[in-house]
Amino acid sequence: MARRKTEVFSMSFLDCITCAFGSVVLVYTLINAQGGLRAQTMDRSQRAEVSKLEEQVLEGYQRLVVLRNSMIQTDKESVRTEGMGTRVLEETERLKVELADSDKETLSRREAIERLKADLKSLEEGTRRLEGASKDPSATGTRVRGFVGTGDRQYLTGLRVGGDRILLLVDVSASMLDETVVNILRMRNMNESKKLMSQKWRRTVSTVEWLAAQMPLEGQFQIYAFNTKTYALAEGTEGKWLKANDPNAMTEALEKLRKTVPAEGTSIENAFIALNALNPKPDNVIMVTDGLPTQGAAAPLIRKTIDGDARLKLFERAFAKYPRTVPLNVILMPMEGDPMAPAAFWVAARDTGGSFMSPSKDWP
Repeated sequence: MARRKTEVFSMSFLDCITCAFGSVVLVYTLINAQGGLRAQTMDRSQRAEVSKLEEQVLEGYQRLVVLRNSMIQTDKESVRTEGMGTRVLEETERLKVELADSDKETLSRREAIERLKADLKSLEEGTRRLEGASKDPSATGTRVRGFVGTGDRQYLTGLRVGGDRILLLVDVSASMLDETVVNILRMRNMNESKKLMSQKWRRTVSTVEWLAAQMPLEGQFQIYAFNTKTYALAEGTEGKWLKANDPNAMTEALEKLRKTVPAEGTSIENAFIALNALNPKPDNVIMVTDGLPTQGAAAPLIRKTIDGDARLKLFERAFAKYPRTVPLNVILMPMEGDPMAPAAFWVAARDTGGSFMSPSKDWP
């Protein structure tokens, strides 16, 4: 029997090789699956870390926005604070000015009180003299009112207060508040009590009181106030003459003048028109003013600043309506910025046989 031939790659050998290869493939598959699982785990961890970092970045941006808004608000507060500081400084300066004005007002009130005390003392002395004179039937007075001024000079003015019918024309325009334009503008914005305490206006009132005190008892009088309009100080007496020996009429007119607040512009033409309406005409006119007019009989259609030449023309037009046979006596309270006024009023007084004077600050 022939011997069987031996083969190297038999079925058993192939089975062993196949099983070994399958084992290798299985091991490789297991190792690969384990590596993929580990990679997925690491990827998830990294994604979580990235998400956390993104959240931190977003939170950082939010904080940055808040800080920027805070910085903008701080800048606004800083600007507001600087503005408030400027306003506080301005308010402090304003209060200093008001305090200085209050001090001046207090001083002027003290001076007014002292003048009133002096007037009261004078009245008491006058009362005692009248009581003593009343015992003597032959002793008679010649003046309506008594007046004691604060000046310490003797004046030679040529002013004649006498006459049968005496007309006082008193300027009550806003310029009678002060002598300078700046102070006039400042006084116009103050309350009425401060305007009434103006030194120039108090001097004007004292001047009218002095003139009233010089009127003869046997004469007649009328007191007109004028600014843009002209009216009698004694209510309801326009166009009428009042008796100088009537103390009630004189007192009423002077009380009204003391309570009058200077305001508006000046129309001398209207004052002369009211003068011509008196019947009979006055035989003596005394005007207390501080300058040339700022308008004619009617207000201009367009309000604008008026210069010296235009004011002089307004005065010449007004003076054309004045009766030349009646003396015009002018007491001028000087004012800044009206250099033509003294010459114009002096010529008017000379042409009518009257007098012109510009008194010092302590007159009468």
